[in-house]
This record gives sequence, C-alpha cells and structure tokens, in this order.
Amino acid sequence: QVQLVESGGGLVQAGGPLRLSCAASGSFFSVNDMGWYRQVPGKQRELVATITSGASTNYADSVKGRFAISRDNAKNTVYLRMDSLNPEDAAVYYCNAVVRHSRFGQANNYWGQGTQVTVSS
Repeated sequence: QVQLVESGGGLVQAGGPLRLSCAASGSFFSVNDMGWYRQVPGKQRELVATITSGASTNYADSVKGRFAISRDNAKNTVYLRMDSLNPEDAAVYYCNAVVRHSRFGQANNYWGQGTQVTVSS
C-alpha cells in the first residue's frame, strides 16, 4: 500500500557531499514523521535524522552540523543532504515514514529498501 523509494546513494570521496531522496507513494491519508537511518554489517540500525510534518528536526550527534534533513510535504518526499562525509558514514541508508491511512486511524511505520553510501578515503 505504501512504497518508499530512495535514490541518491553511491560512492563519494571523503569530505565530499551527497544528497539522498525518498518519496512515499501509494494510498494513504497523510505522512507524519519521516527520517533516515543507517546500518553497517554486524551493527544495529541507527538513527541519522528525523523530521516532523511541521519541519521539526532531530539529528544523531555524529552528524550534527554536517547533515541536513528536509522535506517537501506536497511531494511526500524527504531529503538528506550530507556534507563532509567521512568513511565512518559509509552504510546502507534507509528511509522511514510514519503513515496514517485515514484521518482518525492508526499510523503505520514503513521502510525503504535502502541505498548504499560508500565513502572512499
């Protein structure tokens, strides 16, 4: 019912920028919080940044000042601008969205398929 399609991952040199995008599509009433998480092999998935429908943001300490999350509510799309990337930022980045299927119904949590970010030193 809800698909999150990510784009923008790839290989970047250390110190360089990268921008991720994630668009939500399907049948739903509204998209509430959206966010980005990342995971490396052998470790738990960790929060990178989240943004509410009202544009309030939250960042992991490790990315504060380097990453910026934003969204376009009209397009149900969330973005992650990543600057000053370092090898520790390399991971599979997953988009997350909390979607409400009706005005007074429950909200469900959805994940994208993940996009690989590789940082060369």
